[in-house]
Amino acid sequence: MGLFAGLDCSTQSFKLVVLDNDKKEVVYTDLINYDRDLPQYNTENGVIKGLGEGVSESDPNMWIEALNLLFTRLKKSNVPIADIKAISVSGQQHGLVCLDGEGNLSRERSKLWNDFSTQEECDLLTEAVGGLANMVEEVGNSQRTGYTAAKIYHLVRHEPDKYAKTETLFLVHNFINWYLTGGKNGGVRVMEEGDTSGMALWHPRKQTWSEKVMSAIASDLKEKLPEVKQADEFIGKISPELIRKYGFSAECIIDAGSGDNMYGAVGTGNVTPGIVTISLGTSGTAYTFLEQPYIDPDGDIGAFCDSTGHYLPLLCVSNLANGYNAILRNYNLDHAQFNEIVKQTPAGNGGRLLIPWFGGERTPDVPLAAPVYFGFRLDDFTVRYLSRGVVEGHILNLYDGFKRLPVKPQEIRLTGGLSHSEVWCQTIADIFEAETVPVEGEGAAMGAALHAAWVFQKTFQKEVELQEIVEPFVKLREDRRSRPIDENVKKYQLLKKMFASLSQSLRGFQADDDVFALRNQLIKE
Repeated sequence: MGLFAGLDCSTQSFKLVVLDNDKKEVVYTDLINYDRDLPQYNTENGVIKGLGEGVSESDPNMWIEALNLLFTRLKKSNVPIADIKAISVSGQQHGLVCLDGEGNLSRERSKLWNDFSTQEECDLLTEAVGGLANMVEEVGNSQRTGYTAAKIYHLVRHEPDKYAKTETLFLVHNFINWYLTGGKNGGVRVMEEGDTSGMALWHPRKQTWSEKVMSAIASDLKEKLPEVKQADEFIGKISPELIRKYGFSAECIIDAGSGDNMYGAVGTGNVTPGIVTISLGTSGTAYTFLEQPYIDPDGDIGAFCDSTGHYLPLLCVSNLANGYNAILRNYNLDHAQFNEIVKQTPAGNGGRLLIPWFGGERTPDVPLAAPVYFGFRLDDFTVRYLSRGVVEGHILNLYDGFKRLPVKPQEIRLTGGLSHSEVWCQTIADIFEAETVPVEGEGAAMGAALHAAWVFQKTFQKEVELQEIVEPFVKLREDRRSRPIDENVKKYQLLKKMFASLSQSLRGFQADDDVFALRNQLIKE
């Protein structure tokens, strides 16, 4: 079949994976770190510095420059670029890219998924359709600052001139696809079902745009939204410019692409029921494959389509690597030292509990949240207790949302920067009460390459199950497989109740349990 390429335009970096489907091996990987490799864009963790509290934006030109750097380095390698049959793009979900009629940026920056500046727009949109229940009925999701609808409404309200100049509203991966297929010279302007599900404008079960939500934003909004195509199709061929510049074949196709979570599922083999993927990166996500849609009436669980024609209910927490990175930085620790320090303190942290809402939180939906330290005495603010508190707090926060999902995981597969940590892996196994194993490689970029191979084969050769293509490439780190430890599970069952009740109280709800009594019980265990 030849070679297939997967691209992942994430918050902090742009990754490339090329695989050989005949030999069942990855033949090339590369990564551009925006902060390090493109310092002229003045980013920290991929986000432009100094934009103010709650604002997270990037220059889309940075992504295009990173893509061309990747292709330049690929051309200098021994990979035969002309043998690449198809390319697929994974993109950080929910980011908004605005183009005018000539293909120029009508807004010079893209609001990203972790931009919290649109809470007022979320509230106004929810009020306009008659409340949360009506909003979930309209789009299958609640309105959240991470989603795209509020970003568009923010543009309409605060930058009307730029909105008026906008002809096309893209998500991140759609913008990269447009560039790959020609950009200003005939680039294809389409969306697909998976990433589009996260806009809070399009209902994943009904597979229709919400007229009510669109009209609440702007009367001409629908005219600016591209056509939605199926996720398992190709949208066009690579542009003549990229053929001339880098040596791609004129027959190289670009498939519809999708969001990073959809391709993270593919890249971790999460394409059949029972497997759960947890991604441990800038944010934390947990998602699973379902054959029927799951619509959360409270909107805490994202109701998304996947990239295979099925569904991907997803939980996302905004705070994950930030707490961990701060501990490393403040105490001058490396990963190995952190692991050893956490091992010095038993599971449950002696009843010390950290609510890790360091910079607002998406799940639960508390954009103005701050962290809370519960059960810490004055002499407890030490590296030992804080380190275990960070690990347990972040994972408990993730679990507290995940437990709403109608799934009992047979196996949890981990991806992302923290996935190879022994401490993180074991704590997830104990809290989620399931076997947990890291997956080697770049999940989303790998998933994109595998999806490209699948789309190519079923389009030009014969129908094939995606699982058949995926399985030979998914490498599990069996040396890091963690199984729940009974003693830890008993402690975490109490700690999970403590976390849930404390979270409820902080948000003004009636707590299910007395957190002080639970803490006392945990200490006696």
